Amino acid sequence: MMHKKYIPLLIGVALAIGFWMGGLFSFGNTKSLLSQSAKKQKLNKLIDYIEYEYVDDVNTDSIVDVTVNRILENLDPHSVYIPEKKLQEVTESMNGGFVGIGVSFYMRKDTLSIIKTIEGGPSKKAGLQAGDKILKANKDTLFGKKLSNDEIIKTLRGKINSEVKLSIYRNSEDKQFIATITRDIVPLKSVTVFCKVADSLGYIKINRFAETTYKEFKKALDELIKEGITSLVLDLRGNPGGFLDRANQIVDEFLEDGKLILFTKNKKGNIEKFFATEKGSFEKGKIFVLIDEDSASASEIVAGALQDNDHGIIVGRRSFGKGLVQKEMQLGDGSAVRLTVSRYYTPTGRSIQKPYKNKTDRDYYNEYTKRYISGELTDSTQIKVADSLKFTTPKGKVVYGGGGIIPDVFVPITASFEYDKVNYVIHTPLIDNFIFDFLEKDRNYFKEVKAESFCANYTVSDTLLENYKKHLKKRTRGELSISNAKYNSEIKTALKAAIAAQLFNDNVAYSIKVIDDKMLQKVKELLKK
Repeated sequence: MMHKKYIPLLIGVALAIGFWMGGLFSFGNTKSLLSQSAKKQKLNKLIDYIEYEYVDDVNTDSIVDVTVNRILENLDPHSVYIPEKKLQEVTESMNGGFVGIGVSFYMRKDTLSIIKTIEGGPSKKAGLQAGDKILKANKDTLFGKKLSNDEIIKTLRGKINSEVKLSIYRNSEDKQFIATITRDIVPLKSVTVFCKVADSLGYIKINRFAETTYKEFKKALDELIKEGITSLVLDLRGNPGGFLDRANQIVDEFLEDGKLILFTKNKKGNIEKFFATEKGSFEKGKIFVLIDEDSASASEIVAGALQDNDHGIIVGRRSFGKGLVQKEMQLGDGSAVRLTVSRYYTPTGRSIQKPYKNKTDRDYYNEYTKRYISGELTDSTQIKVADSLKFTTPKGKVVYGGGGIIPDVFVPITASFEYDKVNYVIHTPLIDNFIFDFLEKDRNYFKEVKAESFCANYTVSDTLLENYKKHLKKRTRGELSISNAKYNSEIKTALKAAIAAQLFNDNVAYSIKVIDDKMLQKVKELLKK
């Protein structure tokens, strides 16, 4: 425990270091923020004195991390510090891939088991299968230990083109063998699902806007167009955003040449406008965008651009409300800061950034509870709008700024304590572990089953349903006890979809889930009209 008498000193040092770190930023041709002013020289000297003369050792690294976070907290909720140990993970996510062997895994009891191999990854190419047990990686034993996920990932990942010898046990064939895997780029898909959900209706789910998102989206769209779709559902529910450029590219596929997509304004008042080009491949098709309270940033750029251009229909609930643009800047020690450098505005000129002054991060990010209590998640008339933030589209539709995109067609949540539990039961990661254990008992039974036959003929038994309920009750110490048979059908659908995801892929899984997707059912109603 640090002695109280050191706290004022360390705060002073921390502030000094925080201001000094500002000098590491580079803004075009402007001079470095670390000028030769007397005040900044004074701060530098203070740091040097403490570093070399202070009687006790001071861990300046930890002070810097805490200080940078505290400084950024006083700016806005989206200006954030990324420590060196987290930067690689964040970068990989946004680059759309990482170097590894390409498996999703589950520590079943004391043994590392493969849930599924990632499409396009090294393990898939090497012939590894779901259910295989990884006993050793080179000389590292991976069974019989309580290894954390981080420890496992560190062992399985490595430099590109490096080799790792895996000792594998395949239960379905009762054999053990060595598989030599050459580590490579493993794609992290941001387009997680694309499929036809009706004769001429396509569906594309995007979970974030990463470096590879547009390429993935374009490939999916082109394939669906070949299959004859004339209408498309673009699902951006739960999508927290990402690269602004990728959002622009996707909007460009729907808008005619010259249409304004958005514009940004920085501290100096400089405005940059982004327009659609002539390359759009779905300009004549009908487009429906699904959003909810967790759709943010780049997701809102897409929804706002289409809504303000009177193109397509936005379906769902009011989006998160993030209208700030960040730029990632390296700090020279392996860490980085994402600093808000401008605001973006939809084509009509509205900012959808929700207020953040005098709010803690917890209040800002957990607004779901406030919306739930106010009733806006079940009743669109409870959405608070300000007449001063009213805007009008070219065709006369009224839209509002000041806190998210309000959909054209509202779809409420099902609000009840019992349904909240059921919704968690359907979406908890525990369902994947349960299904893995279920499949492990007899993988040979499903070995020759084709996806089409599975979707049409497989039925989740009452026994499997009840076993899942018992599994949840045991794992959550009774907190998830579902006795109401009213929701049995929805839980069975979720179980069947989870089986499909592990046996086949997410496209097959979603083709099963559509039965209970209220927003998609609303889209189908709108198409009939």
